[in-house]
This record gives sequence, C-alpha cells and structure tokens, in this order.
Amino acid sequence: MGNSALRAHVETAQKTGVFQLKDRGLTEFPSELQKLTSNLRTIDLSNNKIENLPPVIIGKFTLLKSLSLNNNKLTALPDELCNLKKLETLSLNNNQLRELPSTFGQLSALKTLSLSGNQLRALPSQLCSLRHLDVVDLSKNQIRSIPDIVGELQVIELNLNQNQISQISVKISSCPRLKVLRLEENCLELSMLPQSILSDSQICLLAVEGNLFEIKKLRELEGYDKYMERFTATKKKFA
Repeated sequence: MGNSALRAHVETAQKTGVFQLKDRGLTEFPSELQKLTSNLRTIDLSNNKIENLPPVIIGKFTLLKSLSLNNNKLTALPDELCNLKKLETLSLNNNQLRELPSTFGQLSALKTLSLSGNQLRALPSQLCSLRHLDVVDLSKNQIRSIPDIVGELQVIELNLNQNQISQISVKISSCPRLKVLRLEENCLELSMLPQSILSDSQICLLAVEGNLFEIKKLRELEGYDKYMERFTATKKKFA
C-alpha cells in the first residue's frame, strides 16, 4: 500500500486512538506507529503477513488495551510485548507461535487471550500468573496433556478444542472460577477424564464431543447428576 494511504490511517488513528489496517499484505509492523505510542488504545493488523513485532516499538504502547494480529506469520513474541500493562485483549489466532515469552505473566490487565490455530505443544504456565484472565482460547494447537499447574488458572472459560489431549490433571477441578471447559475433538478416553470435573468443580458447561468415548457413557459416571444440577442452574440464569 502507498505511503499516503498509510499516512491517512495514521492521522485518523491520532484522533481516534484506533489503528486498523487489515488485509493489506503488510510484511512488517508499520514503523509509522512509533508516533502514536502515547495515544493508541487499539491496534488491529489482522490478515497480513507480518513475521515479527519490533521489540523497540511494541513495548512503548503503554495505553494499549486491545491488540489483534490474527492470521499473520508470527513465530515468536518479543519480551517487550509484556510491558503493555493496560492490555486487556490479545488476539493472535492462526499464527505459528510455539511458545509465549517467559515474561508473559506481566500482562497483568489481560482478560481475553486468543491463541487458536498456533503450534503450542503445552499449556503455557505463564497464564497462571494472570489474575484477571477470563477467557483463553487454545483450540487447534498441538497440546497433548494438561498438567497440575492448570489448577492455578483463574479463567472462567478455557477452550482446548481440537488439540491432541489424552491426559488431564485432576487439578483442573480446583480452578476457582472455571465455568466453561471445551475439550471437543481430542484424544481422550473416558477413563482419563477426571470424575471430579463432574462431582467436585465449578464447571457448568463441559463440551467433550468427538473424543474416544460415547457421550452416553459420560452420563453413567458418578457425579454426572451433580454436574447436571450446575448446568441446569446456569441455563435458567441465562434463560
């Protein structure tokens, strides 16, 4: 795209605090945004071909609340991203990320994290430090098991659909706020699903279709009636 068009976008963003430039074939993060580090609240550069985020620039958007880079070619995130202390929404679906920066737990305001369609092989332990995180989407990755640290997650909704999960720690039942757990299309045997999810957790929506067992077998498990009580109570609340 031409410089004049980019300039026009930058001028508009200066007034609105929103910079949106999708579907433009960009191969790098626009350096022109350096001028706007102190007033941008939203950046959306989805559906481009960006391969990395410039460490020097990205950490300076101190007022940024929402950052979307869905459908790009990111393979890693710089540590400097974690300086964004006001960031509430981070959408990085359909990139090529294998891990998160070790400092990711410093994104203390983060509420919604979308990492669907990446190459993560494990549940990132850094997420356990994020006390305000409500919704995490890790669907369509390569996660094989859910370890004990999951019990420290503060999320309300956890989407793990379409991974390769065959093992889940019983600690998932200890998640203090977890209400919605999505595990569709994984590699779970019924014997690997902790029964405490049904009998002794806060979870009121458990989605497990497309695993290695029939749903009717789930209904025969001890604790299923307790789960259904929570499910029905929640349904009534939103009816």
